[in-house]
Amino acid sequence: MTAEHRGGPGEPGDTRLSDDRAGREAPAGPAAELEVHAGAGSDEQIPGEELDGTGAAAADGRRRVLIRRRTIAALLGAGAAGAAVAAALVGTVGRGRSGASGGAEAHVLGRLGSLPPDRGVLIALGAHGDRARTVAGLRGLYTAASSLDGLTEFSLGLGASFFDAVELAGRRPRSLTVMPDFPGDLLDPATTHGDVLLYVAAPTAGQAEAGERALRAVVPDWAPRWRVLMRRDDNHMAYGRPISRNGLGYAEGLGNPATSAQLADAALVAPGDGEPDWAVGGSYQVVRRIRLATERWNDHRQTDRDRIIGRRPDGTWLDGRPADSRPDFTADPLGRTTPLDAHVRLANPAAEHGTPAPLVRRSYSSADPSDGHGLVFVCYQRSLANGFTAVQHRLAGEALADYLLTTGGGYWFTPRPDPSWLDQLFA
Repeated sequence: MTAEHRGGPGEPGDTRLSDDRAGREAPAGPAAELEVHAGAGSDEQIPGEELDGTGAAAADGRRRVLIRRRTIAALLGAGAAGAAVAAALVGTVGRGRSGASGGAEAHVLGRLGSLPPDRGVLIALGAHGDRARTVAGLRGLYTAASSLDGLTEFSLGLGASFFDAVELAGRRPRSLTVMPDFPGDLLDPATTHGDVLLYVAAPTAGQAEAGERALRAVVPDWAPRWRVLMRRDDNHMAYGRPISRNGLGYAEGLGNPATSAQLADAALVAPGDGEPDWAVGGSYQVVRRIRLATERWNDHRQTDRDRIIGRRPDGTWLDGRPADSRPDFTADPLGRTTPLDAHVRLANPAAEHGTPAPLVRRSYSSADPSDGHGLVFVCYQRSLANGFTAVQHRLAGEALADYLLTTGGGYWFTPRPDPSWLDQLFA
């Protein structure tokens, strides 16, 4: 179960504890060529390459990356904007659990199909109001990230308040606002919103926190607003997707897209979306800090918990279909097998038509003692209205709501990995 749209488990569209929709094996043929390959080790080879110790394999790998970028750019639109999206998608072709090492290769938008690191940190900061110092700080963060050993993933997100702070409200992404209170939320101002959101992740907590310290040293006058340590339990690849286990004991991530073309369509702003040019290739990021009533949850029988989620802990559907298949809720109109208020069913009624929700989840469990067995739901989408917000509204009245309490988080816009967006935004 993965924190889908509501901020928790769910189906291909929810953000709660969604038990993401099980994915399918990567198809053969042209579609497979467009896939972002995520291997089990940092030395995974690109399909077809042979390591000969002379560097030929590395050169061949670079050629393959260029070919895939051009292919995806052709699908998404011509010009620099389409190329930016393609570069974001295949920035880490062939990388495995910890293959990236800082810079654009480590940027989360280039690794959406790869396994997230086991440990991570999110920290919300208040940016400096001086525009020149802010630009210098943002550039410095990208430069510092490119030189950090052991840093597997990083990103920075810009909140709605950032654009007010630097007097660029007219260049804000068109849907970027502060995250509203949804029914059932109890948002704590001390753990909500922020001008800039830094994300750093690595194989160990020590490496992640060292990366955080190094990046914060670049912008020492950006005051921290809130911070959360994170971990991914039972972190592995399955069905072509990154999967983990949340605090309620269910698989997270099964509903994510599996191919690079699907990832781009769900997560990355494309030319023609009506966004500012600097935002093309970026993504709307949602973070929800969710406390879980695990003691109460565990008081229920396993079969009752499964009916609240709409899946079994391993992702198997309640009608016996395997985790990597599509659900068929039309065969169960009265909800006798999968209750009508089950998390996955409400999160994605479109599942009856085989259409996953348009977002990509990369959630963690909280490692912060104050959050207990909390969930840090994180998702990326090219449209808030079609992604998280739509699912969140659909989840109103779900049975799972009695076991979840969202206390913080926010909305940010994560620019593309290539820092050239800074020149466009601040031109």
